[in-house]
Amino acid sequence: MKKILFALFFLPMAMWSQHTLKVHVENVTNSNGHIRIAMYNSSDGFLAFDKVYASKTGAAVKGKTTIVIGGILEGTYALAVFHDENSNEKLDTNFLGIPKEHVGFSNSKMKTFGPPSFEDCSFVLQEDKEIKVTIK
Repeated sequence: MKKILFALFFLPMAMWSQHTLKVHVENVTNSNGHIRIAMYNSSDGFLAFDKVYASKTGAAVKGKTTIVIGGILEGTYALAVFHDENSNEKLDTNFLGIPKEHVGFSNSKMKTFGPPSFEDCSFVLQEDKEIKVTIK
């Protein structure tokens, strides 16, 4: 009976275990403003503000800023990161839509024309993990 109770109550919780992602944002040019991270769990709506799975903000630290995102379920994710130097809570762009602030993506470099795809940026999270994102 104890084994059945254990299986009924504790195995589902183990299947839904939560993990921590430590993001090291490199090439931060100054300590002005904040580093903002948007986490996506689907290619549908990748880079759309209303489709963000989770987000986190931290004070910018010149050189490297580390931000920890906790409580993440196992899955496939992609990150978009930017340095919000003026702390206006948005990515500033020029009239063509090209970012004026430094941006970066998980597992990917900026393309010559336009941002990378979800598939280019995606990674699998199955345990606590650390990743590096270089912004430019």
